[in-house]
Amino acid sequence: LPAPAPALELPDEHGTLVSLGALRGRVVLVDVWASWCVPCKAAFPEYDALFKEYRDRGFEVLAVNVDERRADADRFLATRPHAMPVLFDPKGVTPQRFQLNGMPTSYFIDRRGNIRFRHEGFTLKDLTTYRSRIEQLLAEAR
Repeated sequence: LPAPAPALELPDEHGTLVSLGALRGRVVLVDVWASWCVPCKAAFPEYDALFKEYRDRGFEVLAVNVDERRADADRFLATRPHAMPVLFDPKGVTPQRFQLNGMPTSYFIDRRGNIRFRHEGFTLKDLTTYRSRIEQLLAEAR
């Protein structure tokens, strides 16, 4: 059975608190990443592209950075323009709550707030699977 996504409330790049619970009714991809994570470098622009492609249909991405030092994340972000929200979790609350094993890990959350798919790692081949999961979840009623 799908498990409810844990509560998540973190500051974005402007210091505004963003809550996963407030996105109920939308399909959400929660991606946990760090500046030192090699596959994260490849995944980041792809998740941003998915966000731009599907957001008008009710899709959100929360890119949760877990660097302990904000400066490390800021250096990474400075060379990667993006539209998706980036949240900051220097204490690593998200990996604990979501029982993360490695990075990057993505969680697909349905309109009712349940984790429906979990994906560890990232390669460009994964995008086909991601698209079909997003399409499936967007097609479901609220």
